[in-house]
Amino acid sequence: MHNSHDPRVLPMRDGVNPCCVVLPSQGQGLLLDFLTQRLPAVSRADWMRRLDAGEVVDEFGSAASAHSPFTPGRRYYYYRELADEPAIPFHEEVLYRDEQILVADKPHFLPVVPAGRYLQQTLLVRLKRRLGLQELSPVHRIDRDTAGLVLFSVQRATRGRYQALFRDRQVRKVYEAVAPWRTGLSFPRTHASRLQESGHFFRMHEVPGTPNAVTEMDVVERSGDWARYRLAPLTGKRHQLRVHMAALGLPLCGDGFYPEVNDPPEGDYSNPLQLLARGLSFTDPVTGQERCFESRLQLRPLADFG
Repeated sequence: MHNSHDPRVLPMRDGVNPCCVVLPSQGQGLLLDFLTQRLPAVSRADWMRRLDAGEVVDEFGSAASAHSPFTPGRRYYYYRELADEPAIPFHEEVLYRDEQILVADKPHFLPVVPAGRYLQQTLLVRLKRRLGLQELSPVHRIDRDTAGLVLFSVQRATRGRYQALFRDRQVRKVYEAVAPWRTGLSFPRTHASRLQESGHFFRMHEVPGTPNAVTEMDVVERSGDWARYRLAPLTGKRHQLRVHMAALGLPLCGDGFYPEVNDPPEGDYSNPLQLLARGLSFTDPVTGQERCFESRLQLRPLADFG
């Protein structure tokens, strides 16, 4: 029954699948020393606690101890833990689920997957904990600051076919955004540019060169100095919509990264980014059906902006 590539030696716990660390092909000493050096975010005392509790298990299902020797090439599994994770007081909704896929409506401020200071307070872990779907995995991502639709694969066997839809640009994605109105700009329009990391936080910026990011833009409605825009990214670069709108002098309302970094303090939910993943449509690669999903969430009405 043993399979070193998919050992299943630790079950999903509270919505979290175990992490894996592979020991290098050369080394000596104790496993505890390696874990302390390789994963310093976990203290030596905490590794000893986990080892004593039998929460570090090798690929054969044997629990390691504080005295286990370094065994070159062996895989070890453990659960990621966070001591002081901030609670996100907003809730997701499952819009659709079958044997292959799940579509969820994600609120603002909720990360899609565990990273940094978020683990339990992520869309993926919340759904796995609530529904017991151990193989659930997002097929694409949206920013923590963005609300709206996220497509998940329910089972590993067909996951690659859904991932290929995004890779091959066979998914139609539509977003809504609230941003200033500027006279002199005509819509609909297509904005194409080359994006790359700016080296400052996780920000992106436009640089000279062949475009690698393309966004179709249109206006849904206008009220005074503000407008609601429909944005359709034809590519999937990080922060693409936020950068493209800011480049036109139309920074999204509530954007703490563009054009300037002004990230609100932890726990300040008063000014959410006015960006919503409104629609997803594609031909299902497994069933052949035409799929079309629409978010039930809403951005703030333009009248609120004065």
